[in-house]
Amino acid sequence: MKTIASCVQEIIVSRPFLEEGLSRQIINFSALAKDLNKSISEMLRKPVKDGAIMMALRRYQKTLNVENSISLNDVFKNLGDITVRSNLSDFTFQNSKTLINSHSQILEKISANHQIFYAFTRGMLESNIIISTSEKGSILKAFENEIQIGLQDKLSAISIYLPKGNSKIAGLYYQIFKRLAWENITLYEVVSTTNEFTIVVEDDLIDKAFSVIKRLKLIN
Repeated sequence: MKTIASCVQEIIVSRPFLEEGLSRQIINFSALAKDLNKSISEMLRKPVKDGAIMMALRRYQKTLNVENSISLNDVFKNLGDITVRSNLSDFTFQNSKTLINSHSQILEKISANHQIFYAFTRGMLESNIIISTSEKGSILKAFENEIQIGLQDKLSAISIYLPKGNSKIAGLYYQIFKRLAWENITLYEVVSTTNEFTIVVEDDLIDKAFSVIKRLKLIN
């Protein structure tokens, strides 16, 4: 059976910016209650009072803050080093039977140079390579017989080293994405391993993105 509280939760969960505003305590509860009244009344199929919605919003905010302080805050406070790499290019190729052979040529060439940024992801239909722009010519040569779908230059990456056990924390990546979206930062690419998380953005967004990631450690 639906209640005002369950309706409030359903609406807020589906609107991340609204949840972020409640978490930051920058939303007027009275104004929000009036704004949600029509939707909640329709969901319950009966009229509801703004005051009842306000109470549900306040209870939701308290629950949200408690959950953050217990689980996510500890993870963010224990984030490891944050590394920034610039001058990157992103290549997209159509998958083929020979793509791995082309890929192995690049791995052999760059294996001894640890200064080169390199990330490879393979999907069902296409594969992506993010690499230092200095190796752009090598990529074009090694993959000259492959079907190139896309190429983007002037990219930068931020790598975040996560504490062990991060994979068991529900909503960890969601919190990171939400804060980036709140600052209107568009992610060009995302790459992750068990304990490392990398976002790729266009060069003009790197300073803003770094500021957001750095502030994650200051969440309380």
